[in-house]
Amino acid sequence: MSLATQLATNIRSRRGDLSQAAYARKLGISQSTLQRLECAEQNTTLATLETIMKALKCELPDLFSDIE
Repeated sequence: MSLATQLATNIRSRRGDLSQAAYARKLGISQSTLQRLECAEQNTTLATLETIMKALKCELPDLFSDIE
């Protein structure tokens, strides 16, 4: 599984029942960025990863770990 796919799977899983718009606001990113990340269609920057990690109160490995 590629890193982009792992990130997409983790972000989608953590979103739960929230809409993309609401989750994007929580993460501090645009809805279009979230949509592309969830579809593994966009490479992301370290700054965006840091923003997501702060919002989710998690560490980088958490965003790339396998979902069971």
